[in-house]
Amino acid sequence: MALTTTRRRALTTLGAALAGAVALPGATALASDRGRHPRPLWRAHAHNDYEHPRPLLDALDHRFGSVEADIHLVGDQLLVAHDPEDLDPARTLESLYLDPLAARVRAHHGRVHRGHRGSLQLLIDLKTEGASTYLELDRRLRRYKHLFTTYAHGRVFPGPVTAVVSGHRAARAPMEAQTVRHAFYDGRLADLGTSAPASFVPLISDNWTLNFTWRGEGAFPETERQKLRTIVQAAHSRGQKVRFWATPDMPGPARDALWGELVAADVDFLNTDDLSGLEAFLDAHALG
Repeated sequence: MALTTTRRRALTTLGAALAGAVALPGATALASDRGRHPRPLWRAHAHNDYEHPRPLLDALDHRFGSVEADIHLVGDQLLVAHDPEDLDPARTLESLYLDPLAARVRAHHGRVHRGHRGSLQLLIDLKTEGASTYLELDRRLRRYKHLFTTYAHGRVFPGPVTAVVSGHRAARAPMEAQTVRHAFYDGRLADLGTSAPASFVPLISDNWTLNFTWRGEGAFPETERQKLRTIVQAAHSRGQKVRFWATPDMPGPARDALWGELVAADVDFLNTDDLSGLEAFLDAHALG
């Protein structure tokens, strides 16, 4: 859900990818860059990223490794917003994400986070009908194909950004029909153990509240802890990553306890609207 302005201010006040290789100029330059630039927080996922004052840029300033953009197909434009009433013709996928990412990758010599290997995950949530919205998205991504991890004829070629398509499930059919694409599909827990390979479904996402009763208060039931770890192990055994949305996000002990259990289970992405809060948590635990 989109945050209200009041809640966002409260979070700001109270708050403290697919890994892909890109071409490097040499090991010495890489070591030098790492010494100058803070390590990225690859586990950090900016939920509803476009609701922040500076979409994409605020998350990157907090070193996040994943950002989420909701898109609506309006005519031939892809507009970024959570709800139709918030649509603004000036807030396109290109203006908020694709153009800034292209400029950043050029400036950083092929990387999103300067001096660090890795692929930023761009989770694109389709809010309008999936097949038509995806086909328009595919046309846009092809214009920026140098940016994106690409699937071509059975092989995956890593890029500085990995687009993962979520939201409306009707996108799946046109994506599966492609022999070349610049995006991947966000699976659900029902996709675990199916024939869909990581080269199509690299990410398994699901609603925490529909699968677990624990909200971070009191002890984590052992049966639920084992369920969580079984999910992660099953995904990792197939080369897939795991993310849960709808986890507690108000600053406090409950959120920290739940984040701690996610980290202990090796969940790949922690979902938040509170950029500084998750950054502080991961830094305090020396986690990337």
